[in-house]
Amino acid sequence: MTGQFFIYVLFGALLLLIIIFRVLEPSYLLLFNKPLYIHWYPFSKKLKLNQRQVLLKEFPFYNRLSPKRKMYFEHRVKGFIENYQFIGNEIVITDQMRMLIAGTYVMLTFGMRNYLVGLLDKIIIYPSSYYSTVNQEYHKGEFNPRMKTIVFSWEDFLLGHSTSNDNINLGLHEFSHVLHFYCLKSNDPSAIIFFDEFNEVIKYYTDKNLNIELQQKGYFRRYAFENQFEFLSVVLEHFFETPPIFKATHPELYRHVAKMINFKDEY
Repeated sequence: MTGQFFIYVLFGALLLLIIIFRVLEPSYLLLFNKPLYIHWYPFSKKLKLNQRQVLLKEFPFYNRLSPKRKMYFEHRVKGFIENYQFIGNEIVITDQMRMLIAGTYVMLTFGMRNYLVGLLDKIIIYPSSYYSTVNQEYHKGEFNPRMKTIVFSWEDFLLGHSTSNDNINLGLHEFSHVLHFYCLKSNDPSAIIFFDEFNEVIKYYTDKNLNIELQQKGYFRRYAFENQFEFLSVVLEHFFETPPIFKATHPELYRHVAKMINFKDEY
């Protein structure tokens, strides 16, 4: 009987905490424009030593993190790999591929609570640029929300990953589309913040004067001005690849982007 009573008390306390949290977080969100918490993993997932070595070698972002945040990053990388299906088309999927793709996505979404999204099921990889039956053109990458699929040319993914100062990163670019679609449809705290700040970011595309100023300074490549979706993706590529130049050239836009993905400078 005592054990049963303890379970009831524990369950009641947990239920009370959930109710308090649901009442408290909206107020916290309004006051501080950030979720009440981002990382909480009672059972943290661990990477193998060789997988951790890939992160150490390939991701300066990971190397800058504190030991505690490194654990969070690794947990999310493993969660990503376990959650999504990797499919090779005329190419064999390797652990290195999984780690580089997962690490790129986790880097982009590290400041957001819900990083695993239902808009994505499959990651298809081709050796190089491939013919898309959607629009009868050759592509380097694409996100198809209807099919819940993201596609990469591995040759171009690697080129974007290894060249860190040209503001062209195929992985960041396509995953930005995934994040954009998800946050337009979700109402979790991170998505709400993303959407609010996105409305400020996109003004630099829709407002004539701001748009002219951006184009005159020439920091963003021409493809940014194709449409709103590409504008966001190109802006995020620049944000991660050349942040000091971005911050110096367009400080207000940089600030909105950082808030949009809850990015902290200590990352």
